[in-house]
Amino acid sequence: MKRILLIKLTSLGDLIHALPALSDAAKAIPGITFDWVIDEHFQEVALWHPNVKRLYITNHRKWKTGWKEGSAAIKHLIGALRKESYDLVIDGQGNFKSALLSLCTKGPRAGFDRKSVREWIAHLAYQKTYAASKKLHAIDRLRQLFSSALHYPLPSSPPDFQIQREKFLRPQSVELPTEYFVFIPNAGWQTKLWPERHWQELIRRATEMGFYILIPWGNLVEYQRAERLATHPEVLVLPKLSLSEIGYILERAKACVSMDTGLSHLAAALNIPAITLYGSTDSGLIGANGGSQVHLQSTLSCSPCQKKTCRFNKEENLCLAQISPERVYRELLRQASLRYL
Repeated sequence: MKRILLIKLTSLGDLIHALPALSDAAKAIPGITFDWVIDEHFQEVALWHPNVKRLYITNHRKWKTGWKEGSAAIKHLIGALRKESYDLVIDGQGNFKSALLSLCTKGPRAGFDRKSVREWIAHLAYQKTYAASKKLHAIDRLRQLFSSALHYPLPSSPPDFQIQREKFLRPQSVELPTEYFVFIPNAGWQTKLWPERHWQELIRRATEMGFYILIPWGNLVEYQRAERLATHPEVLVLPKLSLSEIGYILERAKACVSMDTGLSHLAAALNIPAITLYGSTDSGLIGANGGSQVHLQSTLSCSPCQKKTCRFNKEENLCLAQISPERVYRELLRQASLRYL
């Protein structure tokens, strides 16, 4: 099998988790190539990997905006998929939408079995199903799925993301300091947010030591949060950037502090010394994976709850508030020193 179609649409962290599985397959099967069905907002991630040759771009989040616009986009995507035949189609997403898309492809379909798939009904779309425990880290689940579906031994080596850094782009709209930290205070869930007063204290400590801090953002709410934190002249709220531009900035950072969000996984894949804070989510299942990573997990009995809103306090996440700025700052200094070892 040398021509594979991967269906994995979102999100940023999940897509980065898929890269080591592609690397495993490329090492085991000389000449293998992948085409990838992926959301338009994250298409750069797929092209960072050397064995990805073609993309099918979706805008499935917009399909609900209007029947006419949505149906036209779906028809176009299905038409493009039906023009090509594949040795194997792997659904690495495992939900209802990705399973439906797999039914529109030409080639044998493979995915997680009924106990392993993200949404139970999805496994009915696959002709070949494989087990991968939900207790495994997401990266390991995908590596196991690929090794089973493509019939090669599961490697015991650390994940190899094979990100082609030469595809990163130097931002033209910002002048980067010589040395800086990247702070990522935003995340998709309310329960993944560290209190702003904690960020402010961490920023105060870092800037008083003479460090510059860069803050990326992805939408208006995230921009507004970043602006509220930028109360020191050494703090730079970045302009709107592409993922390849953010990758350029991240790989040159002295260290990174992040919530459980997609960019924390990119920092880990680039082996940037980083600290990621976890409250409602489990670092053992979806944590940023890399040799220079520190995971600070809340020790409250309700953590990780896997909930998007806290049932105990709607104003503040008690689990993350428990992680002090002092603790994070100590780890930040320790991680920053790794850049020079």
